[in-house]
Amino acid sequence: MADFPDLSRRGFLNRSAAVGGLLVVPGLLSACSRTDAGSADGAGALDKLRKQGFVRVAYANEAPYGYLEGKQLKGEAPTLHREIFKALGVDELKPTLSEWDGLIPGLQAGKYDVVSAGMAITPERCANALFSEPEFISPTALMVKKGNPRKVTDLASAKAAGITVGVMSGAVEGSYAEGAGIAKDRIKSLQKPQDGADAVKGGRIDAFLLTGISLRWLAKTNPDTEVTEPFLPELDGKKQYSPGGAVFRKGNEELRDAFDRELKKIVSDSSRYVGLLRDYGFGATELPPATLKTADLCNG
Repeated sequence: MADFPDLSRRGFLNRSAAVGGLLVVPGLLSACSRTDAGSADGAGALDKLRKQGFVRVAYANEAPYGYLEGKQLKGEAPTLHREIFKALGVDELKPTLSEWDGLIPGLQAGKYDVVSAGMAITPERCANALFSEPEFISPTALMVKKGNPRKVTDLASAKAAGITVGVMSGAVEGSYAEGAGIAKDRIKSLQKPQDGADAVKGGRIDAFLLTGISLRWLAKTNPDTEVTEPFLPELDGKKQYSPGGAVFRKGNEELRDAFDRELKKIVSDSSRYVGLLRDYGFGATELPPATLKTADLCNG
């Protein structure tokens, strides 16, 4: 299997800033959209996609969210989106590889119809594109040595046990650990997910804090480790869901709404959802709650 970019939410944070930097030229992007957006813009977009028989999707080659293995597009988002678009009468996904910070600008410029990359839903991104309802949430988990010798299950138990916790440098998980009251000298920064796994195996840290999705994927190649059941950390009394979804051009509300209707059928059926996405490390704990709405997430 090919090497993939950083699986951590640090990627989301840094890339979000890059996207913001690219979007300071709205006039240029609007001009591109008017000339290059193709046939699937505005009213009737779904009918046009049905007639042409395919939908153009962008991915960032980031496992397990959306990546190419050989000639096959795999991952959470393409698997889910393929199922949804087939239900809508569009049988084929035509993939386009993009750098992460080019996904939304490319969408605005009409290079593709949907971003299929597990993108986190944030107010900043909502200002520039349309998001589906959440496809998943990203509860946090801990990677520990096989057998979980310190018997930690969440950040409260990690604090009580006085263990050393590893986090990705610059990632949001560091704030989760501090918010849970873990002493700063017990929080160690690491550069890559594999660094975290190696530090756990080598005894340099007792647990590695990251999303359950990414840790389960990482555990596939680190058999001397195990991953705790995911949990929702809190910051300032608010649960941190870290949801992601599909992304559409503004003006394509009808297409987004049709997508959401089919998405709801899948996320309302736990066995179907898990059956589709189990191979990518997604389980029932990643199902978004029915009360979690994109409109609220976009409003911050």
